[in-house]
Amino acid sequence: MQDLWQNLVKQFTATFITEQRYMLFLNGLKTTLTITFCAALLGIVLGFLIAYCRTTYERTLRRGPLLKFLNFLCNVYLTVIRGTPTMIQVLIMYFVIFGSVKIDKVPVAVLAFGMNSGAYVAEIFRGGIMSIDYGQMEAARSLGLNYTQATWRVILPQTIKNVFPSLGNELIVLLKETSISGYIALQDLTKAGDIVRSRTYSAFFPYISVAAIYLVLVLILEKILGNIEGRLAASDR
Repeated sequence: MQDLWQNLVKQFTATFITEQRYMLFLNGLKTTLTITFCAALLGIVLGFLIAYCRTTYERTLRRGPLLKFLNFLCNVYLTVIRGTPTMIQVLIMYFVIFGSVKIDKVPVAVLAFGMNSGAYVAEIFRGGIMSIDYGQMEAARSLGLNYTQATWRVILPQTIKNVFPSLGNELIVLLKETSISGYIALQDLTKAGDIVRSRTYSAFFPYISVAAIYLVLVLILEKILGNIEGRLAASDR
């Protein structure tokens, strides 16, 4: 038992204390959180715009050439993004699209993950908007609001409440998906654990530590999102 304890202490020291390797984890955590939240913001904005375009096309009778073209582009975008692996999208973004440009890896990762998340957020928003009874849109229009005003003032507030749990789940999924950032040599949290593993020649503590940090982050996010969801539900009563 004493030998086991001494071995654990030795591995802990080698993983975190020696050469201040805990800084690798802290810097990796910072990078992971930066990518996650910036990509989430990009995904929400992009997803809403796509959802708005598609629902406008589906719900309005006057479909001009521009709206038809935009709807076509949105459908192509959703098909490509949802039909290809996230890792391949990240690799294409870095080695193909920005392959000849000297650019920091973090913005590339944010763009890749943001575009990927945007496709799924678009379907979340679209489902939420379509779930609102169209009679509410007609009632708002009868009061003198145009389509855009009715969407922002009547439909969208209800939609956000309905889709918030799904958006929260997408944020958690996005957080975990960023663990593949190491494929473009970006030192995120997972890559930091891999670097420490290569220096200590022991995989137990580095990878268990990374898994534990991700677990704590997810639990914190679930707590925050749960509180916000509870407040939104309370406002309905």
